[in-house]
Amino acid sequence: PSMRTSAFVPVLLFALLGALVGCSGGTELTYSGPEEAYKKGVAEMEEGDHQQAIRFFRAVFEYGRGNEWAPDARFKLAMAQRGLNKHLVAANEFQRFTQLYRNNELLPRAEFERANSYYLRSPSYRLDQSDSEQAISLFRLFIDRHPNHELVPEAEEKINELRAKLARKKYEAGRLYEQRDMWQAATTVYERAFDQYPDTPWADDALLGAVRTYIRYADRSVESKQAERYQKAIENYNRLTQLFPESTLLGRAEDLYSEAREKLDRAQAQQGEQSLAQEDASSGSN
Repeated sequence: PSMRTSAFVPVLLFALLGALVGCSGGTELTYSGPEEAYKKGVAEMEEGDHQQAIRFFRAVFEYGRGNEWAPDARFKLAMAQRGLNKHLVAANEFQRFTQLYRNNELLPRAEFERANSYYLRSPSYRLDQSDSEQAISLFRLFIDRHPNHELVPEAEEKINELRAKLARKKYEAGRLYEQRDMWQAATTVYERAFDQYPDTPWADDALLGAVRTYIRYADRSVESKQAERYQKAIENYNRLTQLFPESTLLGRAEDLYSEAREKLDRAQAQQGEQSLAQEDASSGSN
């Protein structure tokens, strides 16, 4: 048994050695200083080997973060992480750049790319939108700090795209309440969708949703509450026609307006009749 065990030892050592080499990235890096390490990292990036590029860029920092190649290496390191689709890691690397190199000419670009990292993490509107909100916040900060930078138009475009996604998420929440016949919740969410995102493509949809659901809410309300809820439907219709005169939704909105107007007139007439009846009863008892 001892001979069999000893025969396996070289095999085990060889296997372990192979695993360690694999974990360390395989080949050893060779470079004579920070400049060569940086340039080799750039070459690896251009070849599409982001993992190897990261190893070279990190090697630049061995010569101190104040060496002349360190800022560019830090920036490229973040871009290489993005190349691996590690957007949160990239965001942290861009943030690190902004903390270390406050006076570097790449600072505005690093702030933009940090925001862009969260933009790239932004998921479908159906999912949690924390990354979208973070991206919007950071893009706005970038614009405030660098209002004349060449990347400002792209930042504004991406803010608009992300806000449209948030608007759709809010609008679809209203739709969900509406489908479940939760009329009061639907009216509230549709109105919020418009109030929070009036400059997005979903704003007129939200107002139409508010018109539609206020009518249904009023239909199912006690008589004393119906008139004010039909009136709210009409108010949202007026906002829709005034703010979005070219909207393709106006045809449907007009049909709903006619329904709300007719039902409001009827509800007000009933309230008037009830009021007269109460007055007659009151005077009769006197």
